[in-house]
Parts: sequence; structure tokens; C-alpha cells
Amino acid sequence: MFAKRLLKKAVQLHQRKVQHGDLTKEDLDPRIAIHYGIPSTASVLAFDPIQRLLAIGTLDGRIKVIGGDGIEGLLISPKQMPYKNLEFLQNKGYIVSISNDNDIQVWDLENRIIADSLQWASNITSFSVISGSHFIYIGDEHGLMSVMKFEAEDGKLFQLPYHISANSISETAGFPFPNDQPIIGVLPQPCSSGNRVLLAYQNGLIILWDVSEGQILFVGGGKDLQLKDGAVDSSSEVDATLEHHLGEKEISALCWASSNGSILAVGYIDGDILFWDTSCAASIRSKQASSANNIVKLQLSSAERRLPVIVLQWTKNQTSRHDCDGQLFIYGGDEIGSEEVLTVITLEWSTGTLRCVGRADLTLTGSFADMILLPNAGPMGGNQKADLFVLTNPGKLHFYDDASLSALISQHERRPSISAMEFPAVVPSSNPSMTVAKLCRLPTGGDSSKALSEVASVTKLASKVTPVSAAKWPLTGGVASELSITKDDGFEQVYLAGYSDGSIRIWDATYPVLSLICLLEGEVQAVKVAGSSAPITKLDFCAITLSLAVGNECGLVRLFDLKGCSDFHFVTETKNEVHNLPQGKGPQCRAIFCLLNSPIQALQFANCGAKLAVGFESGRVAALDTSSLSVLFLIDAVSSSSSPIISMTWKELTDTHSLVKSPKHSETKVPVNSAEEVIFVLTKDAKINSFEGGTGNMLSTRPWHLKKPAVAISMYVIAVSISVSESSNEMLPESHEDTATKKEHVSNSTTASINSHEGEQNPSSETACSEERLLDSILLVCCEDSLHLYSTKSVIQGNNKSIRKVKHDKPCCWTATLKKDEKVCGLVLLFQTGVIEIRSLPDLKLVKESSLMSILRWNFKANMDKTMSSSDNGQITLASGCELAFVSLLAGENDFRIPETLPCLHDNVLAAAADAALSFSINQKNKQGTKPGILGGIVKGFKGRKMAHTEDFFRNPKFNFSHLEGIFLKSPFPDPSPAVTDNQEAVELNIDDIEIDDEPLPVESTSSHEFQNIKIEKGTERERLFQGGTDDTKPRLRTPEEIMATYRKAGDASSVAAHARDKLVQRQEKLERISRRTEELQSGAEDFASLANELVKTLEGRNRKWWQI
Repeated sequence: MFAKRLLKKAVQLHQRKVQHGDLTKEDLDPRIAIHYGIPSTASVLAFDPIQRLLAIGTLDGRIKVIGGDGIEGLLISPKQMPYKNLEFLQNKGYIVSISNDNDIQVWDLENRIIADSLQWASNITSFSVISGSHFIYIGDEHGLMSVMKFEAEDGKLFQLPYHISANSISETAGFPFPNDQPIIGVLPQPCSSGNRVLLAYQNGLIILWDVSEGQILFVGGGKDLQLKDGAVDSSSEVDATLEHHLGEKEISALCWASSNGSILAVGYIDGDILFWDTSCAASIRSKQASSANNIVKLQLSSAERRLPVIVLQWTKNQTSRHDCDGQLFIYGGDEIGSEEVLTVITLEWSTGTLRCVGRADLTLTGSFADMILLPNAGPMGGNQKADLFVLTNPGKLHFYDDASLSALISQHERRPSISAMEFPAVVPSSNPSMTVAKLCRLPTGGDSSKALSEVASVTKLASKVTPVSAAKWPLTGGVASELSITKDDGFEQVYLAGYSDGSIRIWDATYPVLSLICLLEGEVQAVKVAGSSAPITKLDFCAITLSLAVGNECGLVRLFDLKGCSDFHFVTETKNEVHNLPQGKGPQCRAIFCLLNSPIQALQFANCGAKLAVGFESGRVAALDTSSLSVLFLIDAVSSSSSPIISMTWKELTDTHSLVKSPKHSETKVPVNSAEEVIFVLTKDAKINSFEGGTGNMLSTRPWHLKKPAVAISMYVIAVSISVSESSNEMLPESHEDTATKKEHVSNSTTASINSHEGEQNPSSETACSEERLLDSILLVCCEDSLHLYSTKSVIQGNNKSIRKVKHDKPCCWTATLKKDEKVCGLVLLFQTGVIEIRSLPDLKLVKESSLMSILRWNFKANMDKTMSSSDNGQITLASGCELAFVSLLAGENDFRIPETLPCLHDNVLAAAADAALSFSINQKNKQGTKPGILGGIVKGFKGRKMAHTEDFFRNPKFNFSHLEGIFLKSPFPDPSPAVTDNQEAVELNIDDIEIDDEPLPVESTSSHEFQNIKIEKGTERERLFQGGTDDTKPRLRTPEEIMATYRKAGDASSVAAHARDKLVQRQEKLERISRRTEELQSGAEDFASLANELVKTLEGRNRKWWQI
């Protein structure tokens, strides 16, 4: 009866005109809101030992910053260029990066932007930051070493006058040196306060340069060398001395191999490794370098052809007191064609003799990209232990802690078995692999958010014990926003993901830092069901009742009630078994439906979760009653075809006054009596059939199909309300409502009806109105090669004449709809080429075109569409490899409340405490000598773990680089140009002319071209103060006439004496004021350091985070 009435109305209604879309370019702003995981193009690592942050540079212009507790950030450069160098300005909140086109960029971590950049004229071949300072060394292809400085206050990057060229090295050393040799290594020497730097040239020359003295301290390399030569042997001493002639050996890697900077390890392109003793000065007036006692040669393999030494890094042995004992990590140097491994060699030095007491090879998972050591500070300071990060392709990060490395070295096997700790991804996308995902927004005003909060609290209590792997993970940096910690507003959005092992994970996606709510295992507790651990193929979630439907490859449909259940039902076509579940923590499976042995291709809740439509790959359709856990019907979607079901959508004609309160949850309304409903089913061969939702009877005599064969992707039924124009009989659409497949319509009033009215209505008249609205709706069919827009009545009648049609010039693989002002206004299309199109609805006009590459720097990969999902407000989730991204499309949408809810990548409180503790430690040591581990203790209190450091940062008490400022402001080699005579009249200054104010004067920021002029001006003021003299020479003698002209005063002797007395009194007052301000500053610094120590003790005693105070 219902089908006849609906077809009759369809014949009587006239053709409607489709309105133009109101989506504009100004409404769209594609941007990344959330990014998790390590990019597959990761290539270089950097680490901040104080902030405990790891930075990963990529080959496509991105920098991934990883901290603790799920805090991650993604920095995207405007240039899509690989990064060849990356380093933190330690504890400053900045990262310095150098791209392949020699663009030097300084990134502000707090604001996640580029603070400043500078395009270098020549090719940069080496790069280093003086640890703990703002000074940067740059070496280029022409053998020129330059110095940069980043002014944090102004956010400017400057090139300082200081530089060392190949010609100046040749003149100072006294032997000819070609000026076309690139500098391939610039290493500040440990424990030198930045006063010494080592320069390594490609042809093998090594120079240790004293910055403060402007002279060469050590020369290594050359053509004639006497070496200690011996192969690496874990059981024998390397002490065989051989006369060995080397040509110009090309350097490929180098590092310091001692904690005091006396031993340098150099790797060469032929696979050799040489250890240079830089503590013995070489003869710089000849071509010969050091004697045989200063050089030791090691080889990893005796083969004639060996790989170049690519990476060298060294860490001190924690059990040895010798500064040169430790482990050397080597990538390369082995025989060509051998297995790709990372070699760890244990070295011991004794009276100038090197012993290799152990060797182990770490087998890599994937090709090697980079590695970095994370030395940790013990309780008394010093380099007590070291951890290791190894980066392999594509985007795999492996962690080896000190205990694992120690066990590795102690084993006698060449290839010992050791398992690395994998990166603990917040949202895993591999192992197990993610197969399907869904983003759902929770309704406001209901109890769904409260119920999910209870589920999250239960699961957190169940997993209160921290896993061992999580406890060992060394990254703890970053500070979560206060909003994401308190979560006063509850859950607003959830992200669900299904995996290949049958498990489901649910996260709170209200804020940019996702937090896991619960993990649902594939197996049912205490009940064995075959196929329950099969890969998941489809998900659907009812946000009103918190019902979750999960379909897998074996044809099983699992139902979960996140609010909890006590019984489990196993339902087939013929039986319904009931099992009692043991009391467990968190949600459990409520029922499993096993109807067909065919993969599930479509799931769609209806009627507030009371019904569930299931589409199989075999082309059959089932309707399930989730209240009684029974099967309503099981039919063939298209009798003449077994094409897989692609999409389904319900059109409900529900009486809005048949909703009553549930006895368990009074705020949730569920329908008592099911009304007449329509199910539209789309198959892969682009055929559509419509059925009665209650009985499964077909509405039309034959299925609808396109005029030409096509491969369908999705289907959307967009309902419009029609008003009649007085001047014309033409119907004009006014509003749109999305009832798209793959999405469940959730209204704030928790009703599934088409239109809600206040007061009592005649049920028959309301149903008639709903039928008219259904027939006035439009139906959009998305295919790989085209888009087709039809009126719903024509589809029911079997008429395939379209209203709109758009052909694609490239294959489409995924679609989604957009809403603006609660109206469906746009369609998003992803093509297999990675292109993204956004079209307006219902006219299908192209509004904006973008791509995965321009937004995410991703290439399209096969089956990427399987893990994509979207929400009505323009948010799209995508997964690729180890990466997960949330992309916001609408310009006016900010559901994540960015930037207020973004975690801060730089902890300012920790930075201030570390600086204060370091300053206090230096002052105390200057006075009476103090324990060197105070900074490690401060940071331990803030981060709850031992503090890592570089060799120079904590070990060296002279952590003051102010002296370098004056050195770098002028070239170490005077210009040969004649001095310019200054004809300006000298200005006389004395202490009486100096004005001391109680308030400091504001300092104006300067641009890059003004920086050098200001410094020079300060220097000229000093010269004028000393009147042409310096502090190293005697004051200039003045003539009696000059003295009389300067100090002669008018008046008699008594007035002159009174004036002199007043000047003395004023001078004494000024000196006392200076003394008082000095004492106040010193006292303030000590008070701040004392407060930091008390705060550390308080936090350690209470085991609390600093932000919880």
C-alpha cells in the first residue's frame, strides 16, 4: 500500500528546478589541524637535551617535532625542498634548518612559524651550532667558514663579520692550500666555551682553530702520514706500527671521540677510520702533520673494496674514568655488498694505545636514514649513559636505551639479538595496519559525552600500570594546553579506527591532542567465534545511543553498546544463542550476527540506532533490529546481478510524536513503533534499488541504472523543502539536508524525522508531507568517471534522465559532503592522482581545486580511500603510511579551537628554571665550588626523569658566550687596506657625564643591516671614552693647555672648590647607587635559583607535574 501511494505521488509531481550553490572560494581554506606520526620521507634527526624534544627533517620541506604525552607538531616550509641539516638552539625554543637550496631557516617552536630566513649565496657543505648559544658556524663549498647569530629578541638572523677563508688558512699555516676545497665538517671543541672549532676539508686537511687567539692549534691530514695501522679485532690490541703513504684521502664523516675534545675520529670515503690526537700540536710550517704516536687507523673489514664511512658518533663509557674510553657508532665502512648494519665498537685507550674490546652489528629494519645519541646526565652530572635513536626508511624510528646497548656490547656474538623499541604512535596505522576509520561528532545536550567519559575513566583505571616501554621512552617535552587537560566541556568528537587484527580503537578528538578512550578487542571474552579477528572492512557509529556496528571480511557483524551490557548474543538466520559475559573493564561486544560468508561492504544505522542495514560483497542486503537483536529480512539488492553493495541510505518517514523516554537513560529518545522507511541501495555497477525498510519489499518493479556502464563510488540523498512562487508555478529549493550514505544524520533534538513540528499533528497528513519531501529530494550518484544528479522520484520510477552531469578527466576514488549553516552546500572529491576538488551543491560547480601534495606533501597511495572519513563541518581524516592527518576545509570552522588548544612545543618554565640553575651553579662554583649536577636535578624535577645533555652544555662551567660577541664582530685577519684617518674632533667624556637612571631604557629592535652598525657604534663610544687609547695601552698624555681648557672654571678659588666638592658628592652617590643595584640583581638571581630548587624538591616529593601546582 505504501509503495503504491508513493509511486502515485511521484507521477503527479512536476519537474523541479535545481538552485545554484552558495559555496564560494572565500568559504574554503584547506589546512592541517592535526598531524600524527613520522613522515615517510624523514631523513635527518635533531634533539634538544633540555626540552626533551626530537625534531625530524624530511625530503619534502617538513619538520616533525615530537615530545611526550602525545604532543606532536608539524612545521611546513613554503619550499618543498629536502633538509640536509637540522639542529636545535638548545633550550631557546628555536630550530635551525638548512635546505638543499641553501636556505637557512630559523623556526619559532612556540608560534610554529619561520622566525627568519636567509638565502646563502654558495652551497653549504657543513653546519654546526655552538651548544647553548645563538651562534652558528657555516662552511661552504669554497672553503669559507662564516659565523651567524640569531637574535631571539628581534627574531632576526644575522651574518657576522667573522670568517675564515682558505687563503687565510694558507697564509697562517705557511703552506699552499687550494681554495676550491669544501669544508665538510665544522665541530666546536668540547669544554672550550666555543673558543675552539675544528675545520675538516674534503681533501683530508684538519685544522683546529683558536677563535679567541686567532691562530691554528693543530694541523692534521696531508699527503705524507705515518700511521698506526691495524684491523679491528675484539680480542687483540691495535699496536702494529706501519709506514703508510696516503694520497689526499677524502673525508666523509667525523666526530669527537673523547669527552675533553682531545681525540678526533675521522671516516673516509675508502672505508678507513683514523683517530687523531689533537692535544699534540703539529708543525704548521710544513706539509707533514703528526707523528705516528698521534694517529691510529682502524678498518671494519679487510676487503679491498669497502663502503664509505657515512656516520660516526661517539659516547663515553660510563664505567671508565678515562676520557677517551667509549663506544663508537659507525654506519658504513664495511665490505661492499654486505648486509646493511649499524656497527658499535667498544674502544679502550691505554698510554696512547687503542684496543677494540668489542664489536656488535645492529641489523636495520629498512634502509638507514640517520641516527642520534641522547646522552643523559646522571645525578652528579657528567655523561653517565646514552640512548640511541635510529631512523630508517620509510619513516621508522627505533629506540635503544642504555641497558639494551650495554647488553649488546657484552654479548660475544657478532650479530646479537636485540629488539628495538618502536615509536609509540598515538594513532597506530601499521602493525596492526589500519583498515577503516570514521570521524563522528557527538550531539550536544545529551548524555553521550558523559557516558563516554565514564568509559574512558574505567579503561584508564584498568590500565593504570604504565608499560615498561612507555616508562623508558625518552621524549617528554612540550606542554599540553590547559583546555585539553581539564576537558570541562566533555567529549565533542570521537575518532574510530578498525584494524587488520579485528580490534577497534576509539579516541577523543575534541582537541588537537587525541586521547585514547578505549580499545575493543576482536575476540569475545569467554566465547569463541570463528572469524571474529578478521580484518575490519566497515564501521558505523550511532552517537545518540553510543551503538557501534563493526563488519569484517568474514561477513560477521559485531554490535557494541559502549554504555555496557551483561549478555552476549550470537545470531544467525535460524538461531539466537545467549551467553552470560564475565564482568570486565570497559565496553564489551553485545551481539554477533553471522548471516553470510561474504565481506561486509556497507553499514548504516537508522531510527536512532534501532535498525541497521548491512550490505554484503555478494550483493545481498540485510536489515537488523538492534533492539530485539533479530534479523528483519535478507534479500538480494539486484536480482540479476551479484555486484557488491557500495552504499546505502535510509529515508525515514517517522512520526515525531512517537518518541518516548528510555527507562534507563531518560534523556535519550528511542522510537517505540517503527514508521514507514525507505532504503536506497547502490551497487558497484551503478544500479540503485529502493526497498521498504520494514518488510524489504521493492518500491519499483526494476532497479534503476545509468545509461552507460560505470563504476559507482557513493550515493547521497539530499532533501529539499519547496516553496511555490506567486508569479510562477516553478518550485524553488530553499534548504538542504544531508542524508548521505556512510554518514548517520544526528540532530540536536535526537529525532530522525524529516521535519519536526510543535503541537499535535495528524499522523496521516504528516506522513503525506514526508512523502512529498522525499519525492522533492535529489539523489547524487558519484562514479569514478562522472557525477550524476537526479530527482528522487525519477529514480523510483526508473527514469535515468539526469538534472546535472559532470564528467571527470581523471578517476575519482572518494567523496564526502560539506555543510554550511546546517545546509549541505558542497561535495569533496579525491582523485587517484591526488587532486582534490570541491564543488558546490546542487549545481556541481567547481569552486576550488587543491591536492594532497599542496596540503600535506603526500602522494596518493592505493587503498588510501579506505581509511578516509569526514564530518559534516568540513573535517577530513586521512592516513598514509605512519601518518595521520585531520584537514579542515571550511575557513570559518574552528571546532578544535586552535590555537588556544594547541600544545606548546617549548616549555618556558623549564627553560627559565634551567637557565637560573645553570647561572646559580656557575656563580657558586666561582665562589666555593659546587656539585656539577644541579642542572640535571632541576630538569629531573620538572620532567620526572634524568636529563640528557651534550658534551659541552653541562660539563663546562664556563657557560658564558658573551666574550664571543666581541670576537665575532670583526674579522680575525685585518684588511690590507690603508687605515682611514678620522678628522672628526675628539669628544671628551668622563664619569661625571654618565647618567644612571633607576629604570632601564627600552631597547629598540634592529634590522639585519643595522646590527653591525650598532655594534661598531658601541665600539667607537668605548674608544671615545678612552680618548683614542685602549685598556691594553697607557692613557694618552695631555698637554697643560688641554688640561686647563677642560677643567678651568670661571670664578674665584672658593667657588671652584665648592664646585669640585659637589662633583665628588655626586660621584659618590652614583657609585653607591651602582653598588646597590648590583647587589639587588645578584640577590634576585640567587632567590630565583633557590625558588627553583625548592620547586624541584616539592615536585619530587609529591610526584606532580609543574602545571598541577
